[in-house]
Amino acid sequence: MSENLQKIYEMTAFDELVSNPLTLVMLAIGFGLLYLGIVRRFEPLLLIPIGFGVLLANFPGGQMAVVAAAENPAIEHMHLLEIAHDYGIMNMLYYALIKTGLLPPLIFLGVGAMTDFGPMLRNLRLAFFGAAAQIGIFTVLISAVLLGFPLNEAASLGIIGGADGPTAIYTSIMLAPNLLGPIAIAAYSYMALVPVILPLVARWTMTEKEFKINMKEQEKLYPAKTTIKNMRTVKIVFPIALATIVALLVPSSVPLVGLLLFGNLVKEIGADTSRLFQAASETIMNTATVFLGLTVGATMSAASFLTGETLAIIGGGFIAFAISMIGGICAVKLTNLFSKKKINPLIGATGLSAVPMASRVANEVALKYDPKNHILQYAMSSNISGVIGSAVAAGVLISFLS
Repeated sequence: MSENLQKIYEMTAFDELVSNPLTLVMLAIGFGLLYLGIVRRFEPLLLIPIGFGVLLANFPGGQMAVVAAAENPAIEHMHLLEIAHDYGIMNMLYYALIKTGLLPPLIFLGVGAMTDFGPMLRNLRLAFFGAAAQIGIFTVLISAVLLGFPLNEAASLGIIGGADGPTAIYTSIMLAPNLLGPIAIAAYSYMALVPVILPLVARWTMTEKEFKINMKEQEKLYPAKTTIKNMRTVKIVFPIALATIVALLVPSSVPLVGLLLFGNLVKEIGADTSRLFQAASETIMNTATVFLGLTVGATMSAASFLTGETLAIIGGGFIAFAISMIGGICAVKLTNLFSKKKINPLIGATGLSAVPMASRVANEVALKYDPKNHILQYAMSSNISGVIGSAVAAGVLISFLS
């Protein structure tokens, strides 16, 4: 009887949990991410699969944790069937979908299909603040190098400041795959915390007078001299023209920017490409999101995640995020010094890529100071350009460092 009980006990995961208590910490992190996604509704489409992926990777005996190439270099030279046989299906998915860099561009395809470039095209001068907000990427990159991070890892850390999860993941895959788990968690966690971080940064850097700058009143006082007469044509030409320019200037950003703009093109063409639009925005986007979340979460085993480097990445990610917002706000403040037509600095704070959450939060903050001050369409101009800006910045870093 005692032998049977012993066998039953050995069959369970309790013995391994006792011998490796750090696994309990990782399980707690997984449950915490699920709580944020389910209860607090912070980026549920991504935090829920990532959180569950963390659980799968750390359930003792489940054999669902991703084996890093640094731990076993031979795995990168194995066929997918061999990986599945020797290391399990999660490793097969990781090396087929993540290591190849496939899923982030597919998600960008879906993002492009769901994005309306209209607000940016109507307010092109506001789009430049999306570039200003990328300052957080390069500030943290330089700081991380000074702190001793290798240049490729510093670049992957800095890209969190772009507030774009797929871009951060893609950059990490290309430059520092060993940091993929913590960088993905930091990027998506801070994206989910935009409703907390943006108002906090704005209060630190803006005056009450600036919060009350009413964009519609400024439009009445200083109306635009030119208007777009055929917006549909412009929306169709824009992704083709921008993709061509970006491909010529920063070829390494084409996997992200190219698919983003292709997704937008099939959306804007309309009925003739409606099936492509539906596939990009629903079927492909949803499937890619599921596998991206689960496989990224599965990279986070106790041995790879619970390190001092991980804490530095999470802390550095917050700094990059905040500096990006401050950079956009300061760019607007500088513009207002030389322009009669004032701009609400909250628009600069949305220059990071958390679309459309950053714009909605900025609009809510503006309405608290003036119930008539709706800035959503103006904030979207900077916000959308930030998506393109962060992808181009990632392409520049990959070109120089890969």
